[in-house]
This record gives sequence, structure tokens and C-alpha cells, in this order.
Amino acid sequence: MTRRLWSAALAALCAATPVASETAPKDVAFHEGAVEAPLSGAPGNPEAGVTVMTTNALGNCVACHTVAALPDVQFPGNIAPALDGVADRYSEAQLRGIVANAKMTFEGSFMPAFYKTDGFIRPGDGFTGKAAEGELPPILNAQQIEDVVAYLTTLKE
Repeated sequence: MTRRLWSAALAALCAATPVASETAPKDVAFHEGAVEAPLSGAPGNPEAGVTVMTTNALGNCVACHTVAALPDVQFPGNIAPALDGVADRYSEAQLRGIVANAKMTFEGSFMPAFYKTDGFIRPGDGFTGKAAEGELPPILNAQQIEDVVAYLTTLKE
């Protein structure tokens, strides 16, 4: 009997808790490159943002950018602007827009669009040599974008 009550209480709690909403890549609203609304229904986690930024299979931001606050990163890149003080130069909305799709802010940027699923110029299908069919998944999901933005907002002079 007690087990049923706990199960019912848990089910009611889950039903009453709103599911975190996520903005699909095609639905992201850019305004002069900035994205005002968070892409996920959960706040960003700066620690998880560091993981995304320093992991090769994820964002790997440090392949191009240096970050003085991350001195133990192996092989930091220096072909893109240093991220030190980036929170003083850009608002949270601007940072979100740049991480999601930097080309919306900087037209000639070589930074990848981390939250985009279409409009690519003939992307390959893995290592097959054939063009991919249909939409590609974004490099990062909405929560990972928010996590990176949460970390970037800590980088002040």
C-alpha cells in the first residue's frame, strides 16, 4: 500500500513539473546576431560549459581560442580571439547568438555554427564520400549551448 502511495505521489509530482522546453535550431530568433531567449528550459551550468569547451567530441572551443582561466588545456589554439574578458565585451544574448551561429554576428567567421541543422553547403555523410541526406543534427544541443554561455559569462577582466 505504501509503495503505491509513493508511486502515485511521484507520478503526480512528475505530471505537475513542467518539462524543460527546448528551442529547435530552426526556431532560434536572432536579432542582430543576439539570441535573447535561452534555448533550453534549464539554466546553464558553467562547469558543464567548461567540459563542452574542452572536449574534442563536443565544442572544443579551446582548439581555436585561448582562455587564461583554463591553464591546463593541452594544445590551446590561437587562431581566434582570446576569450578572456568576453563577458565584458558581449551581453549574454550576444554570447548565446555567437555560440549558436557566429555567422549571424560575424558574417565571414570560420567558427562553426554549433546549433544549426540545415543550410550547409554539401556536408558529407560521415566518411562515405557522399552528401548527407536530410537535416544534420546540431553539433551541440540546446543545454550545451546554455552551459557554454553560462561559463563565458564568468570570463570578466
